[in-house]
Amino acid sequence: MEISYKQLLPKISTFIFDVDGVLTNGFVTIMPDGELVRTMNIKDGYALKTAVDKGYRVCIISGGTNEGVRTRLTNLGIEDIFLGAHQKVDQWEIIQNKYDLDPSEVLYMGDDIPDLPVLKKVGVATCPNDAAPEIQKASHYISYKKGGEGCVRDIIEQVLRVQGKWTNETEAKFD
Repeated sequence: MEISYKQLLPKISTFIFDVDGVLTNGFVTIMPDGELVRTMNIKDGYALKTAVDKGYRVCIISGGTNEGVRTRLTNLGIEDIFLGAHQKVDQWEIIQNKYDLDPSEVLYMGDDIPDLPVLKKVGVATCPNDAAPEIQKASHYISYKKGGEGCVRDIIEQVLRVQGKWTNETEAKFD
């Protein structure tokens, strides 16, 4: 009998995300000075911040090197941010050893071939619905959202709901 990905979510304590194609739509705007500008979804940001605030580890492993990305993610409370990571499995091993993680506790979301080695090592492999075919094939769950369009919010919300930790209207504070 095949296990549903939802049956794996109660164990998740750690989220690891790629940036380009996951937290962004994979497009870059090239400025006249050569700077590459990316756009992130505010709903993904809310979910990341909520996960951090609820005590989950949230880590980033990206091949990109944009320090603006680091600033945005640091402002959301994320501490483990690896940029310029071309062999992502090396950063996975650092995270795993730092926190003594059982792979079954870890959810990873990636969208392209450099993510494949990590996807194969974690308990829950996920991807946006516009991920490369090889990534979709290796994933336990393919979000109904595209990269940069809420796929991170989708999977974080699912995990937190399964674990009874998603913010609900009784917790919301209105000014």
